[in-house]
Amino acid sequence: MIQKIRKMFLPALIAIIVTGATSCAPATRTLAVEEGWELIGEEKANFVKDKDEIMVNSTSLFTDIRIKVENKKLILHNFKVVYPNGDKMQPAMPSVLNPNQYSSVIHLSPTGKQLRSVEFKYRSTGNILKGRGRVLIFGKRYTGY
Repeated sequence: MIQKIRKMFLPALIAIIVTGATSCAPATRTLAVEEGWELIGEEKANFVKDKDEIMVNSTSLFTDIRIKVENKKLILHNFKVVYPNGDKMQPAMPSVLNPNQYSSVIHLSPTGKQLRSVEFKYRSTGNILKGRGRVLIFGKRYTGY
């Protein structure tokens, strides 16, 4: 009797362990970036009006930046680039950024500038059942030549 229980219990236990181990595995995602550009920040977009400040954790100098919105259309109300000394630049941006496309390039300086953060006021389209959009900020690193 005990042998029958072990024979039934052991495969079930192995199936539970394998299912648990594979479902908890981290989801890896690859992001292709053009040469010279690097991802300097990202944030998930909410469906209501939202204000986010994406901190740039890099001491590199950047000549240009651009935005990519993934999965959902983003309605942009305000966009500011903040430098380490507190100065802000508010470039002209389109009010609607379509999903999975890059914005136009925002020129900062031909000799590169260090960034502290990027501030947004926006809202994402869609609904919570279909997932949220993601905002990616890319910077073009100053090469010095």
